[in-house]
Amino acid sequence: MDKLKLMEAFVAIADEGSLTAAAQRQGSSLPAMVRALARLETHLGIRLINRTTRRIALTEEGRQYLARCRQVLADIDEAEAALTDRGPPSGTVTITAPVMFGRLHVAPLVAHFLAAEPAIRVNLLLLDRVVDLLEEGIDLALRIGRLQDSSMVALPLGHIRWLACASPDFLARHGTPVEPDALRALPCVRMLGNPALAGWRFSTPAGDAVIDVRGALATNQLDVAVDACRRGLGVGRFLSYQVAEALQRGELVEVLPAFAPPPSPVHFVYPHSRLLSSRVRAFIQACREPLQRDLAGLP
Repeated sequence: MDKLKLMEAFVAIADEGSLTAAAQRQGSSLPAMVRALARLETHLGIRLINRTTRRIALTEEGRQYLARCRQVLADIDEAEAALTDRGPPSGTVTITAPVMFGRLHVAPLVAHFLAAEPAIRVNLLLLDRVVDLLEEGIDLALRIGRLQDSSMVALPLGHIRWLACASPDFLARHGTPVEPDALRALPCVRMLGNPALAGWRFSTPAGDAVIDVRGALATNQLDVAVDACRRGLGVGRFLSYQVAEALQRGELVEVLPAFAPPPSPVHFVYPHSRLLSSRVRAFIQACREPLQRDLAGLP
């Protein structure tokens, strides 16, 4: 237990950025916090934090140890919760999902879930970046694309297609491309901010082809890119859910469907190291099938 208290003190120092603030958070004194850090560093035989009169900074070893401490303390909290969690699910579930997919498909399910589970609160973080679930205290993530992190438990939900599309007016003026290479000569609307999206990937009889496209507009805002394609500014490449409504209304038309790359998998993921609380299990059970139906119904 002493070692766990030292770990809790170290995490508090790292979180608060000062020994004084960490002492206040722990309900302790500054000298006690200084002694706790010194004991932990002596026990480990390494320096965890570089200290000056004005600031503290984690060493590289400190950053590595901090991640392990967070994991250990989270495991303990989850283990204790699993033993005492006998009644109806309660507490807070923190979930993350991509911004547009979360707004269209996850947020409505959260509203239904909360109506059915009044003792549960949900923090829904819509972020177009991959977050560290343990580091940022997130219970569950919805992720689109191939998973790189083997420390995650993955629950499959379905697949989403990548597709190229343009407005009927644009195709009437420029012609409909019949092969991916034709995009090199057409104005295209490009997304910024993700190097993986710089080249547009297609499947051809000769194998995968990556096309470098050009155009007058490049943006980091998805809604801006979709609207530009609707207005006839160029060809765009999107995940199908991002343009499903525009395709349904006829504002956009898919091009080069025979060359579309393999669809991207969609999963719920959570850390192997984290036991699922009853509230997280309840959320997964309530939302997994509706999400599977939504994904199956996308273009």
